[in-house]
Amino acid sequence: MATLEELQVEAAAEIEAAKPLFKQVNNERLEFSASDYDQAITDLANSKWNDQQFGYIQARQEGYGSIADQLDMMYWDGVNGTTVWADHIAQVKSDNPKPA
Repeated sequence: MATLEELQVEAAAEIEAAKPLFKQVNNERLEFSASDYDQAITDLANSKWNDQQFGYIQARQEGYGSIADQLDMMYWDGVNGTTVWADHIAQVKSDNPKPA
């Protein structure tokens, strides 16, 4: 797992490779100023940090499926004596671990 400082270095390299960047101000296309580039680096690094720290939450929510599907799995597990639902949840958690 990368530190915020490492992600800032990575973000700076990505922004540098993307230059020139432009913004629209009063219907005028202007290249980013030095402070705009600094802010872009900060924003990109923070976005990467948030994805690293909290991205697993969205991935798990998408992987779990709907509540209706989970309830159906639980019902059929009870009827059939299987563990499909528990196995599914364990697999989603395994595929999308919490960061250390």
